[in-house]
Amino acid sequence: MLKNAEVVSVNISAEKGTAKHPVPEICLDERGIIGDAHAGAWHRQVSLLSQDSIDRFAAEKEIQLSPGDFGENIDLCGIDLTTVAVLDCFRFGEVELEVTQIGKECHGDACTIYRQVGTCIMPTEGLFCRVVQGGTIQPGDPVEYLPRPLKFQIITLSDRAFAGEYADRSGPQVRELLEAFLEDKRWHPQIEQAILPDDAERLRVELAEAVDEGVDVIITTGGTGVGRKDVTPETVAGICDKLIPGIMEAIRIKFGAQNPNALLTRGVAGVCGQTLIYTLPGSVRAVEEYMGQILLTMEHLILMLHGLDIH
Repeated sequence: MLKNAEVVSVNISAEKGTAKHPVPEICLDERGIIGDAHAGAWHRQVSLLSQDSIDRFAAEKEIQLSPGDFGENIDLCGIDLTTVAVLDCFRFGEVELEVTQIGKECHGDACTIYRQVGTCIMPTEGLFCRVVQGGTIQPGDPVEYLPRPLKFQIITLSDRAFAGEYADRSGPQVRELLEAFLEDKRWHPQIEQAILPDDAERLRVELAEAVDEGVDVIITTGGTGVGRKDVTPETVAGICDKLIPGIMEAIRIKFGAQNPNALLTRGVAGVCGQTLIYTLPGSVRAVEEYMGQILLTMEHLILMLHGLDIH
């Protein structure tokens, strides 16, 4: 728990789109804050703001602000909310909240603060959460911030790379592209790499362990052709609960238009539990082509697997 991280104010309102008012405590259940207009079976049950952000905004705009003026439910101090990612959690004693959205569209002229000064911090600095565990929260309660790592596992399938006959280039290329994509995002990535021989059973074991450990995304390279030892797609498909055929079909069509050999790869994309799995060919060029398309929808798929179908 961060030093001096605590609740400054708890606030509710009976109607949406209005400023909230401070109350001595709030009670939360699976639908959100009891008595608050934003309670319900959706992902934005509770809103948070940093007291430091509120104080800075008030000083810059030379206005007086009261708790709840931005429509936020909880004002916190001692935590830099600008580093928080979706799926991170906050714990207030027995209460646990999971972050589901960062910022939102401003109500514009319907927002009291916007009408007064022409801007608002809620769209960029507000956090929205859903209730994981209910209970009560009141001013002065300590806050524990629980960052959630976004876990990636890269697996290269190659007898020769596994034996050390040549250096793996495709796995490091996947990592480089992932790191570049995630560099300016607020996730907390953890990326692991492994090299395996072209062995279906070894791959099954590695995949099962990664899924059990809560890896969010597994990306394999190699073994997607039609050779005797190309067993990656059928091995992955065999453990998936659902396949996502459109991703790989679109990639094959896109790059097969210029290079017909690209149509011969058998890569699949699928879901096992809450883990996304993609199988890529083993060449560096193919990795660049595939990753460019996969990254367009990867974050949205991660959110969907956690019940956040946000458009």
